[in-house]
Amino acid sequence: MERIRLGLVGYGEVGRLFATGLKPSVAWVGTWDKQLADASTRADLLAHASAHSVEACASLAALCSESNWIISAVTASQTLAVAQEAAQLLRPGTVFFDLNSASPGTKQKAAMLIEAAGGRYLEAGVMTSVPPYGIRVPMLLGGPHAEALAPSLQGLGMQVRVASDRLGVASATKMCRSVMIKGLEALVLESYTAARHYGVEDAMIATLQETFPGIDWQQQGSYFFSRVAQHGQRRAEEMREAANTVREAGFEPSMASAIASKHQWMAGQARAGLFQGLGAEPAWQGYADRLLTHRGQAANDD
Repeated sequence: MERIRLGLVGYGEVGRLFATGLKPSVAWVGTWDKQLADASTRADLLAHASAHSVEACASLAALCSESNWIISAVTASQTLAVAQEAAQLLRPGTVFFDLNSASPGTKQKAAMLIEAAGGRYLEAGVMTSVPPYGIRVPMLLGGPHAEALAPSLQGLGMQVRVASDRLGVASATKMCRSVMIKGLEALVLESYTAARHYGVEDAMIATLQETFPGIDWQQQGSYFFSRVAQHGQRRAEEMREAANTVREAGFEPSMASAIASKHQWMAGQARAGLFQGLGAEPAWQGYADRLLTHRGQAANDD
């Protein structure tokens, strides 16, 4: 069987983890990211790629010409655009492995483009945060090629299982979960910061601990604040796709849309530099205090 030559579209946090995790098991790893064209981000991407023997390609066309497997690991809003461009460039028979957090409808549209171009579209629902797990992050697979391709992924060390041969099932599972998880993050941001303002955070968290004793609410709060501060933009885009998922089911996505707005707001604060200088692994109180101190000056929602 032809050895995997892996092209990664997107070389952010997820792309880098998959590149380094899979490099020992495949014949070649290359990447293309639109940030390679940006002078402010190009040097960092090239340095990381070079240090890990990942070839940074000059274009998506160059990446597709070298790859027989492509992993799409971009922000949710770029899911369909990447599939549209890749469909015009990929080699026949190429596996297009879509890790992106997008609605079932978006994934189905992407699949139609890839399949029409002679590629094999494989849907993934990534079921939790990637960094603690790397390539072993739990994933659901979907689509007509899922059953045949799952053993190849498992052989590379991935923790995958087939959800359905129907496209959209894996993504629906992921996106409905995201309404809960990203919603909990948004609730913690709002609740903890307001409690800090009123000086009732200890009492409030104590009641949470009593009601849900299986969760360390102080530690979880710090984790949620840090992840949203770092990845609020990506989470906001994911929640817009979650809103599309709810809308595709025939309901008004009032909660998903509000969650997207909260994450977008937090992304704006981070971009404005509000959390600079907090140090490594700051407690949630540090984030909340910055938000409270600068509440009249903080960046507006995008």
